[in-house]
Amino acid sequence: MDPQQQSIIQLAAGASPANPALWPMQLPQCGHERLVGNNMRPSLYLAVFKGSMAEVEKLLPQQHAAALDCEATGIVMHGQCDILELTAERSTALHVAAEQGHDELIRELYHRFRDQGLLSRRNSALDSPLHCAARAGHDRAVNVLVEVARDCGENILGCKNEAGDTALHLAARHGHGATVEVLVSAAAGPAAELNNAGVSPLYLAVISGSLRAVRTIITKCKDDASSAGPNSQNALHAAVFQSSEMVDVLLGWRPALADQVDSSGSSPLHFASSDGDLSIVRAILRAGPPGTVYKKDSSGLSALHVAARMGHHRVIKEILGSCPEAADLRDGDGGTFIHAAAREKRSSVVSLATKDPMLRGLLDAQDSDGNTPLHLAVAAGSTGIVEDLLHEGKVRANVLNNDGDTAFDLAAGSTTSFFNMVSLVVALVAYGAQLRPQRQDQLKQWGGRDKVRKGIQNTSDSLAVVAGLIVAAAFAAGFNLPGGYGDNGKANLRGDLVFKSFLVLNTGAVTTSVVAVILLVYGKAASHSAGSWKSFAAALQLLWMSLVFMMLAFQAALLSVATTKSLTYGFQVVYTCILVLQVWIVKWLGVTLTRLHTIWRFHSQGRKHFDVKRQYPFVKATVLNLQLFIATSFLISIGFQAIFGLNRRSMDTSIAPSPSPLCF
Repeated sequence: MDPQQQSIIQLAAGASPANPALWPMQLPQCGHERLVGNNMRPSLYLAVFKGSMAEVEKLLPQQHAAALDCEATGIVMHGQCDILELTAERSTALHVAAEQGHDELIRELYHRFRDQGLLSRRNSALDSPLHCAARAGHDRAVNVLVEVARDCGENILGCKNEAGDTALHLAARHGHGATVEVLVSAAAGPAAELNNAGVSPLYLAVISGSLRAVRTIITKCKDDASSAGPNSQNALHAAVFQSSEMVDVLLGWRPALADQVDSSGSSPLHFASSDGDLSIVRAILRAGPPGTVYKKDSSGLSALHVAARMGHHRVIKEILGSCPEAADLRDGDGGTFIHAAAREKRSSVVSLATKDPMLRGLLDAQDSDGNTPLHLAVAAGSTGIVEDLLHEGKVRANVLNNDGDTAFDLAAGSTTSFFNMVSLVVALVAYGAQLRPQRQDQLKQWGGRDKVRKGIQNTSDSLAVVAGLIVAAAFAAGFNLPGGYGDNGKANLRGDLVFKSFLVLNTGAVTTSVVAVILLVYGKAASHSAGSWKSFAAALQLLWMSLVFMMLAFQAALLSVATTKSLTYGFQVVYTCILVLQVWIVKWLGVTLTRLHTIWRFHSQGRKHFDVKRQYPFVKATVLNLQLFIATSFLISIGFQAIFGLNRRSMDTSIAPSPSPLCF
């Protein structure tokens, strides 16, 4: 083929020719038009895009223009625009008009060029003009296209594009309810069609969240509509994540949807239980087949197990209220829904089970590995669930699993967190849990003890610096007394009660800080000895006491020199924030005020467990230190009230009237 002809053909196909001399700007002109292939002229595209009927009529002749056919190039030379000109994506003028919703222009173009087969023309994505109008949601344009197609006897409603989508698929995917109404009113057949992904228009309408589109399809198409979705899902699988109203509509149309499962064996009730919407779960239980609750997925999980894994205790209560016998369902590992909740640390579900007398028998149930819910809760490191099971559920604490381990044996490997380990051991010991029978000389200590000792060494340096700063601040306050000094070198406020309390508190801050520094230095030097962690714990308590003394001393110093309402209220706000911080720290450490009964039981039961002392040597001392921390924290509120009481007493004494001299 001649190179010049080859370059012209490349231009007609939308590519740049190899010869620069034949680029578009260099093509020979024919009047004001230029030689083109089937590329749409910008003037025609803009006229159709704007929907300007007058401009389109000027650019397009009534009849198809006489063309010069060049067999070698396939190029058409004419003086006006051609209706068969295409955009870069092979769309005709009718595609552009449909996409912009110009219904009158669509009707005019069809009547002027009805012999050109414009309705069935496809672009590069195999979209027809009807696809373009449906995707954009132009229901009037869709209606015109459907009418003219009916007039000429063309079937365009069932045409599919490159993705296998009909116009109904596109309208449903984008949630265009009015457009869906037009399409399904014209023909119900496309509602049963699936695209290349195996998805129906109804499923796409549900995904779009358009209740109007969903109602239209199931009302007008009835049994002809398909509800298929990807991975063998149906429309109800998707509807549970939309709204309860949409679920009610689908169940009213076809209740059997509730009993169908996807490729993983999950029913819509599985999906609804995972989402936790109680109204949707109720709707499925009410309208679905009776066996829906008992269906299991490919992993053996029922909807009850799924709700337990997600912690939706209200959903569980609803399911059990509808089907009480569902509580006995076992998963692929032989576990009940309580096993699933314990494994996932869902305390609300376990609490529900411990309070329901009908479920008490499941609290000691064993799975295929012999584990009870208590085993799984300990392995997960959930102290709250362990305490609920032992205290509220009255479960047996010494059940052996298939490996011969009790729940207590799993505590050592459950977590690397020190305080979490302490909480677990305290709860287990408090309610009589025991280790499996074994020789005492073969007991292995908790594996995280070396990590704890390393953490103590790293923390000691920082705490020593803090203690030194407290000592320096307290010394500075001791030589810069509030109220100043008199001419005799004595403090001006030496007779004031609040000032005396300042001196006592400041002295306490210095003393406790100095002792804390000494203990930290000793613990650092003897880091490998057995008593290093004891000195660290004592230093930590003294350091906290020195902070308390310093805060109270600061309060006493201010009150001794100035007393205003704003100062009083300011102290109340500050100490309230400190109290909240203390409560949060105690809760973070794992010992809350609601568990004081567990702590008490631990002290009474701990004397009997010498094996626990060997395996977990830090536990008892840690509990004692935490209790001391709580007790020391109360000194702030007590000292706060005491200093204010002294201040009021001092003020009352200073304003009391002097006795009048006696007259004889």
